[in-house]
Amino acid sequence: MKRSIFFAANPVAFRRTHGFTLLELLVVMVIIGLLAGYVGPKYFSQIGKSEVKAARAQMDALGKAIDQYRLDVGHYPTTEEGLVVLVTRPPNATKWDGPYLVKSVPADPWGNAYLYKSPGDHGEYDLVSYGKDGRPGGEGEDGDITNW
Repeated sequence: MKRSIFFAANPVAFRRTHGFTLLELLVVMVIIGLLAGYVGPKYFSQIGKSEVKAARAQMDALGKAIDQYRLDVGHYPTTEEGLVVLVTRPPNATKWDGPYLVKSVPADPWGNAYLYKSPGDHGEYDLVSYGKDGRPGGEGEDGDITNW
């Protein structure tokens, strides 16, 4: 009974218990927007760095598989054979002891195929990913990732 007398005597207290005011909601939304504006760009820049690291790790694994192929067969896969010989036996390879990859040849983190050339311009073979933009050159995420 005392409670109902309190609300009847103080109608402002009764209205305050039902929710937030428009001003309070706007202040919270502004704070959330400021935090998102500060944290968002830093978070998304880390995603790009992780894709580059993933591409380097994939290229390292592909390089090890290519080297294992060479030890077994006696030569590196030709450009025409490509990386598919790491998974499927080529018709002329008698000493092939693969598959050298557990799964099929992966695409780079941006969904593009790795470019393989043997003999390479920078070594016995060249392995290249053109980065996020899929074109030669560029910087940052768009830069080329190579095995040399």
